[in-house]
Amino acid sequence: MAVVPTTTAQTALLARLMRAEAEGDGELGMLMVGNVGVNRVLADCLDFPDVRTIEDMVFQRPGGFEATTKSYFYQRARPQDIRLAERVIRGERFHPASRALWFFMPSGDCPAQWYGQWNTGRFKSHCFFAPTESECQTI
Repeated sequence: MAVVPTTTAQTALLARLMRAEAEGDGELGMLMVGNVGVNRVLADCLDFPDVRTIEDMVFQRPGGFEATTKSYFYQRARPQDIRLAERVIRGERFHPASRALWFFMPSGDCPAQWYGQWNTGRFKSHCFFAPTESECQTI
C-alpha cells in the first residue's frame, strides 16, 4: 500500500529523479533519494506545507532538485528504476535518509547542519539531513 498518493506517471517521475540524483551511488543511494522525496510529500512542515504529490515535490521551487534542470533527468524511466521508486512509495525507509528532507553532495566532509537541519549520516557521496521531531512530526 502506498504511503503517498501516486499514479503510474508520478512513479516514473520519482524513478527518473532517483536515477538522475544518485545513480552513481547505486541502488541503495537511489532508494535514499527516494526516501527524501517521499518524506517531502509526507511532511507538513518547514519548506514543504504545500507539497502534496510527487510532481509537486520534484518540481518545487525554491527547494527542488538540481537534476530537474539537466538533460539526463528527462530520459525515460527504466523498469529497474521504477521498481526502486515503488519500494519507497510503499514506505520502505533506509538510514540515514529514513526521515531526511534534504541531501547534497559536498566536496569534503558533511557539515553538522544544512538549512538548519541536523546531519543524519552519509552514504557514499551524499549527506542527509533531517528535522528534529519537534520541528516536523509528520514524517
